[in-house]
Amino acid sequence: MKAVVSNSGTLQKSLLEALEILVPGAARRTLRQMLSQRRISLNGKICVNARHPVEQGDNLEIGAADVAAKLPYGLEVIFEDNDIIVVHKPVNLLTVATEGERERTVYACLRAWLKERNPGNKLFVIHRLDKFASGVLVFAKSERVQSLMKGIFQRHDIQRKYWAIVEGLVNKNQGTVQSYLAENRLMRMSSTDDRMHGKLAVTHFRVLRRIRNVSSLEVTLETGRKNQIRVHLSEMGHPIVGDRAYGCTKDPLKRLGLHAFHLSFQHPVTEKTMLFQTEPPPEFVRFL
Repeated sequence: MKAVVSNSGTLQKSLLEALEILVPGAARRTLRQMLSQRRISLNGKICVNARHPVEQGDNLEIGAADVAAKLPYGLEVIFEDNDIIVVHKPVNLLTVATEGERERTVYACLRAWLKERNPGNKLFVIHRLDKFASGVLVFAKSERVQSLMKGIFQRHDIQRKYWAIVEGLVNKNQGTVQSYLAENRLMRMSSTDDRMHGKLAVTHFRVLRRIRNVSSLEVTLETGRKNQIRVHLSEMGHPIVGDRAYGCTKDPLKRLGLHAFHLSFQHPVTEKTMLFQTEPPPEFVRFL
């Protein structure tokens, strides 16, 4: 899968100006480097001309737009350099091993793929996605970069956005849910009044569409606690569809209705602005 950024939305004078809107804050020098490195694709074709005209509805892509490695279990590599590797995780695949599953994980699959190419290659976990969710994940290729990336996450200098399909019609067009989350003996997360026991979790949302007693949301994480989105939306009275663990009774997607579609951060080594965004899973399209 390619790292789709977005449609340009409005008429632009040049490709460089379109990229400035898509990657706000990035220096023109950085954007020109992306072009020279053949990382920019316009309507499915590599484009290196900063002055190339971009019109409304044109599709821009950033990342390894000309190559996407496909691995077992539907795992796909969408970007790789000397320091990081970005993948698209399919639904029903663990990020890392558990006591019950050691081999069928993103980490094991990706590490084996890297070792095949070079036995000296290493892989380090930065963050995780729930087994039943899908979307974009980034890994480090050294302990140093892992530490730098974890710092980026801890400082919240990263933007993570999800599509969530939830039960019921959400009344507010947008809002924020904030609470302290704690895990019980059954490993179930919930909000608590005990600030010493729980960890602060902040979730922002906006409604994209309401249809047939189901709402589709764009969710932005300010913090990244375990099951944070699932808990917060459930406690709002709108559990994610397919999420029986947190009270949902609907399953129109035949899976958990949660997909991490957007990941943006400053590269920990090159300091370039990195932005990865996937297309919706096919089962999500009719609700978005």
